[in-house]
Amino acid sequence: MQPSGPNRRDFTKLAAAALGGLVAGASAGADDKKDDKKEKKNPLLSDKHVCKGLNTCKGKGKGEKNDCAGMGACATAKAHTCGGDNECRGQGGCGDKPGENECKGMGKCHVPLEAKTWPKARKRFEELMTKDGKKFGAAPK
Repeated sequence: MQPSGPNRRDFTKLAAAALGGLVAGASAGADDKKDDKKEKKNPLLSDKHVCKGLNTCKGKGKGEKNDCAGMGACATAKAHTCGGDNECRGQGGCGDKPGENECKGMGKCHVPLEAKTWPKARKRFEELMTKDGKKFGAAPK
């Protein structure tokens, strides 16, 4: 005697399960695409920063003795002397957007920032912190 194939009821159950799997998979893929479109955190607001006064939290400045965001004494990103030597995203100096480079090796200048570049970075830092509703202290001298 040969085994019989699935009957009509079994076939309907299997077809419904397969269709449910397709629908679940399609909706999960749509959620992944939504997550990809989320805005990335600006690299200037990363934990490692390129100069004094750009730290995002209390104790995140060099020496960890600052009382508030924006009051750190110096850079915590690894110091380097030339453009393209930065180790990570947001750890390059100079250019139009100091501390906002998108990738390793894409920084324009050295870290810590030059005195003439720092005010631009600090202004941008204040804009981003204000936009995010985060408090920060007065810029260090």
